[in-house]
Formats: sequence, structure tokens, C-alpha cells
Amino acid sequence: MAASVPVHEIEALIKQAAADAGFELAGIAPAGVHRELEYFPAWIAAGHAGEMKYLEARDEQGELKRAALARVAPWAKSVIVCALNYGTDHPYSTEMQDPSRGWIARYAWSREDYHDAVLRRLEQVEDALHKAVSGPPTLTTRSYVDTGPIVERVFAKYAGVGWIGKNTCIINQKIGSWLFLGVILTSLELQPDMPAPDRCGTCTRCIAVCPTNAILEPYHLDSNRCISYLTIEKRGTIPDEDLRRGMGRHVFGCDICQDVCPWNRKAPSSPAAEFEPRPGLVNPALDWIAEMSEEEFRETFRRSPIRRAKRAGLRRNAVIAMGNSGNPEFLPLLDRLAQDRDEDESVSGAARWAANELRSRCGADMPQR
Repeated sequence: MAASVPVHEIEALIKQAAADAGFELAGIAPAGVHRELEYFPAWIAAGHAGEMKYLEARDEQGELKRAALARVAPWAKSVIVCALNYGTDHPYSTEMQDPSRGWIARYAWSREDYHDAVLRRLEQVEDALHKAVSGPPTLTTRSYVDTGPIVERVFAKYAGVGWIGKNTCIINQKIGSWLFLGVILTSLELQPDMPAPDRCGTCTRCIAVCPTNAILEPYHLDSNRCISYLTIEKRGTIPDEDLRRGMGRHVFGCDICQDVCPWNRKAPSSPAAEFEPRPGLVNPALDWIAEMSEEEFRETFRRSPIRRAKRAGLRRNAVIAMGNSGNPEFLPLLDRLAQDRDEDESVSGAARWAANELRSRCGADMPQR
């Protein structure tokens, strides 16, 4: 592989290109098999992926693609990992007090879908690499932002970007864990960075604070119990009442395990304007979301990751949040939604549960309207 710059300078060029594109962190990992990926098949076999069947994608031999990068990109020799800080100067979910309002995960309230924001920067790095290297043989690259059959956080660890915390998030000792990851697979065999050392120590705050006990043990998450999974990926009814109660007032995603992480105490705010929240999405009004029309849903969440939950899922979550609010002022709306047979049963069914839950919490003598 020929290069227009000396080979030993390619790694420095990549990191400079990442910084120029706006990434706070960048590193290089070998594309080989890493020991963390050995646990993936057992995690899938235990059913901990829930209904996220895309995680179970297999190759022609029936092997899980995400368990080994060579199964999807045998040409890849190195993985460039870039990280972008999305933290903004707004209160954490653990500081939320207003019972009439819910919570949308910090990453999702932004003015631009993070996939687009990260990919735009990632392609800038990829372009710089292609300009620096010329064939033969031809340089092959492929960029992913949460879209490819690759477990990004494993390669982020071996690229030195951060360690995998006990809550399974990537944590950097200077920036914290409010990080979007983007990866570039490349056919270049680059000098890898040193893996990031685990600095969680004996801390288990993320495990202790999880309302649904989704972190079964350090580094082991059961998606079926995770509030992010329940509010985003889980379709239809959420049958377990204890999980509904554990969801609290979350309507899309969950930040709790990151909110309490000591490494986020002094996490810097992102300078990227596109990660500032859209109007009304920080502590959104629950009744607004519960009554949101299809047209308003499309307009409010145009080019937003929140669309993944779909309107029915988002409204179901808001209704469950009302049931957990302890606010009896929601009862008239819940009773009306419970009787609305023209809407999704997951919404009306959640409304019936939420109304009963509120009456149980606020007093059994409260009449049904």
C-alpha cells in the first residue's frame, strides 16, 4: 500500500483529521478477536437481547456476525474509533422533580439525529485517509454509526478511547460517558493504541441505582429489564407491572446509570450546537406526549432517533409515566384514553393500568370519570 505521507505518520494524520472534524477522542484498535466478544454468544443464548433480533444476525455458517469482525469484514485489519461528546449543560434525570413531566434520554433530544451528526464527521476522517493513501492495492474502508454488525464499545476500549464501565457504557476519565461512537473499518494495518485501563474500581453506584435491576452483575446487562430497551425497542404491551413501575417517568431512554457515575461529575459540555435540545424535550409534559397526534409526532421528531419508538410506543410510555407520577390531575385524561378503542391497545391498556395505579396511590375513593 503506497502512501502520499510516510507510513509512520498515518496514525497521527488520522487523529488530526478526527480532531479537525470535531471529535474529542480518536484511537486505533486491531481488528482481531477480543476476549469481550467471546461473551456475546452466551449473552444472546440467555435471551438478554430481548426482541432485538438484529443483534442475532448470522453468517452463512450460522455464526453470530457480531461475535467476530472477520465474519463481516475479513479484509479489515484495523478499526478507527472516534468519539463525540454529546453532553449539554442541562440538569440530570436524577434531579427531575416535577411529577407532571417525563424524561427523554440526553442523546435523543438533540436538534439533529446523532447518526447524521457523527457520520458527517466520520466521513471527513475517512476522506482524509483516502487522500493520504494511494494504491495498489486499493484502500478499503467502511464507516458505521450504530448501524453495522460490530460491537463498537469493545473496539473503543482497545483503541484507548475509554474503558467499558460496569453499566456497559464506554467511559473516558477526562470526558466521562456522554459519548457517541463512530467506527471506520480499514484494510490498512495500523499501529494500535493501548487499551484503556478499567477505572471503575469498587464503585457499583450504577448497579445499585438501576430501578429495574437491569445490570445483573458488573458488565452484564439484561436488555429485557433495561428502561432504554423497554421505552424504545419493546413493542406492544409491557406485561410486567414491576417493570412498568420501575420505568418511573421515562418516556424515551434512560440516563440514570450515567447520571450517578462519578466520572460524569465534571464532564464537559459539548460545543456542538446540534446537540442542544429541541424545544419542549427537556422534561417534556406527559399530557402533551400522551395526546400527540400522528402529524405532530412526525413534525416534532423529524430526523430524530425518537421516531424509533413510534408514536404508539412513545404515547404508551407517557401513559405509564402518568401512572407512576402520583399526580391525580392525570386521571381524567387516563380514563378517556382507557376508553378510546380507536387507538393502539398498548396505549389504552396502559391507560387502564395507569389510572388504577394512580387511584391506588392517591386514594381508593377517587371516582372514575
